[in-house]
Amino acid sequence: MKTAEDKGWNPYLAGALAGLLLILSVWVTGKYFSASNAFVRTAGIMEKIVGPERAAGMDYFTKYLPKIDWEWMFVAGIFLGSFLSATTSGSFLLKAVPDMWQRRFGPGRVRRDIAAFFGGMVVMFGARLAGG
Repeated sequence: MKTAEDKGWNPYLAGALAGLLLILSVWVTGKYFSASNAFVRTAGIMEKIVGPERAAGMDYFTKYLPKIDWEWMFVAGIFLGSFLSATTSGSFLLKAVPDMWQRRFGPGRVRRDIAAFFGGMVVMFGARLAGG
């Protein structure tokens, strides 16, 4: 009997398709796709909604305009595509804490939150350092 982990796409096929998508992206737009700018733009969009006068004065949001562009749509597509893939393969499972995280960091929430926070910082620092 297959478990939820066994029902997903073949990782080699998914990797090959992602590589082809990257090549197509560079060929059509002349740009590599990235995700970190979309998160910055989303923060700017939310800032414009909550405090438009503050967002207008922030140099960072002047450089990375809070707008919905192709990179933002790419990230939205990742979310939508992963959701559709999980639901159509029957592997979608809404769970507050994945089993792997609970085994590694225990039932308490503090250790998991600290690990996730610092892991996110490392990932975002690397992404911004690489310019993407």
